[in-house]
Amino acid sequence: MFQDGFPNYMRDDVTKAVRLIPHKTYNNGVSKDNIQYYQDNNVIRFPYRIYYNDISDEVIDNLSVRQKMILHCIYSRSCDGFVRQKHLYSLLLMDYEDWAIPYIVKICDEYVLEILEMTYDILKEQDTKRIKRFCLENIVQFCKSYNRMISYWNEYYRYRYKNFHHYVGRKLFRECFGYSRSMERRKKG
Repeated sequence: MFQDGFPNYMRDDVTKAVRLIPHKTYNNGVSKDNIQYYQDNNVIRFPYRIYYNDISDEVIDNLSVRQKMILHCIYSRSCDGFVRQKHLYSLLLMDYEDWAIPYIVKICDEYVLEILEMTYDILKEQDTKRIKRFCLENIVQFCKSYNRMISYWNEYYRYRYKNFHHYVGRKLFRECFGYSRSMERRKKG
């Protein structure tokens, strides 16, 4: 189930990392819903949510850099927003590889404002050409993510950010991920 979320050449690292995930869960382990993107002409598919208890920092500290990234990606799908934020933060501070980008982009169309703020604060200081290229490669899914981010602003944050142009989600998607209105027209063509 997690192997499809990473390139085939990482199979051994994914297997080793996944074996360390605690068997104790909040629910059924993983949701039936999957997220799907394309990257380098390959399908990347991972669970919308995982329900595993968080993995200890001590376990993560004993892994290779790549295995740490894998676990941070997997736990960015946690049902617990604090766990998602913790692992995304760790991932963003690493020299993350391109295969981690789908996980970074996906978490940003969700409703946790603190995750959007943290991600924007980190990415606005980085060169995000690789992320922008990924978003362009997945233009239909990315435009859906942008619209989903807007719906969460409208539902939960409109009172705080009355002007959408000042909303951190909009800034993140436009400045760091490369969203533009022309993408909406291009996805239809």
